[in-house]
Amino acid sequence: MGKQTIKAWSWVHKWTSLLCTLFLLMLCLTGLPLIFHDEIDGALNPDSWTPANPAAEHLTLDEILDTALESRPGEVPIFMSFDIERPVVNVTSGPSADAPGSAMHFASFDLTSGNLVPPADNGESVMEFILQLHTDMFLGLPGMLFLGFMGILFALSVVSGVVLYAPFMRKLEFGTVRRQQSKRLKWLDYHNLLGITAVAWLLVVGLTGVINTLEEPIIETWKSQELADLVASNEGVAASASRASLDAAVSAAIEEAPDMELQFVAFPGSGFSTKAHYAVFLHGRTPVSEHVIAPVLIHAGTGEVAGLREMPWYAKALSLSRPLHFGDYGGLLLKLVWAVLDLLTIFLLVTGVYLWLARGNRRMRVERQLDNGEVLEA
Repeated sequence: MGKQTIKAWSWVHKWTSLLCTLFLLMLCLTGLPLIFHDEIDGALNPDSWTPANPAAEHLTLDEILDTALESRPGEVPIFMSFDIERPVVNVTSGPSADAPGSAMHFASFDLTSGNLVPPADNGESVMEFILQLHTDMFLGLPGMLFLGFMGILFALSVVSGVVLYAPFMRKLEFGTVRRQQSKRLKWLDYHNLLGITAVAWLLVVGLTGVINTLEEPIIETWKSQELADLVASNEGVAASASRASLDAAVSAAIEEAPDMELQFVAFPGSGFSTKAHYAVFLHGRTPVSEHVIAPVLIHAGTGEVAGLREMPWYAKALSLSRPLHFGDYGGLLLKLVWAVLDLLTIFLLVTGVYLWLARGNRRMRVERQLDNGEVLEA
């Protein structure tokens, strides 16, 4: 590699690193507790609720729906969602299926008894605050896109660091740390060694973070194109005055995608369905695929399957990037590995700033020696 090429890559590495360091440091510091989001949230906000009849057979979804509507006369169901860890079903109802959010009513029901489940009264979660800061710095989509740009700069700094590693370390064995020479050289060797060791993880976390910042435009594109196309292709189907069994509709949807499980149901007339269909949303069963969603339309009068639409590649990329970014798909051991690598990244950022400042101080000392006519050491 020629001197001019090395100089160009050095310029890229220096400025991409410096421009993103402050924001990457914030992301690393907030990302560290987010790796253990579930554990910390559970410790700070313990759930004291227990099901009324833990050993009892669960009520059917139709029974839960009838119970929910009996307590809200004159309202219609809009959404039904399901608690992952507890036998709890959430029902959203309103005066009409297309009612605004302010007019909707949300209630949770115990699947073992049909009793109301009291809402959690935890106030504003500390983890929610940290997540919001990590996601968009409380600036919404502009904040997300800005952090995405910082993520691109970070990826460029990692790539340029890899390119520069070989020519700068060509006279040294891999893993060499020159402890007997200057303090700056020692920290430079630590910086290079740890950076090249964790390069794959740095790129994975950096690039998945960039994808995550595009969540809003990706989801909106999916809703306005793929999901809207599925709904539009069945929009002309006549609605039925009778209502087919919700349990049967969910079972029919799962038969269409047996490797997936129930996530939520959108009722006829809601924003995620047609006037004649249940929209049954399924998601993957594994920690890696749990964010991959497939909607199935079921005719609300006959219970017949009207169509299934898998997520497009760009939406799947978003769904798969989430567990990769936070390392929450392999249990506590993988989270601990992610935490160690996160701390390593903080070390790389801090040493990078130190090396830049130390180099600037060295240059100033050299200039002073030249001005004073002093003899410089080799």
